[in-house]
Amino acid sequence: MDEPLTEDLLDELRDAPSADDYLREHETSVRSLSDYLCQLLDDRGYERKDVVREAGIDATYGYQLFTGARTHPSRDKVLALAFVLGCTLREADRLLQAAGVSRLYIKERRDAIVVFCLDQHATLAEVNESLYGMGEKTIG
Repeated sequence: MDEPLTEDLLDELRDAPSADDYLREHETSVRSLSDYLCQLLDDRGYERKDVVREAGIDATYGYQLFTGARTHPSRDKVLALAFVLGCTLREADRLLQAAGVSRLYIKERRDAIVVFCLDQHATLAEVNESLYGMGEKTIG
């Protein structure tokens, strides 16, 4: 399920007679990390245990992330999940936002490498290789 672009929502808000009218028409809450992780898992037909293992996350901790028992993982754990799930840049940013951590910022060297790798559909191993090769901290 594709979410509308922020720019499109902003245009609708600007065109609305009042903020109240806009809010009656649109859901403004951010979905939970566990809901979004489960949606991505279902969309791709992956098994949770396989994704958690490939992301290098402890099985119990990974289970807690997917069930909502844990809600604020580190940024690198979220990025690892994003690469294993084959996320687009938009999906990865939404995962980061749902986790309550900073989104990718292209002006940061490490983030620029991560964004490039997401755009190239790199694996977790490939992004780590790129980060290491450019003298940046790897993703877990």
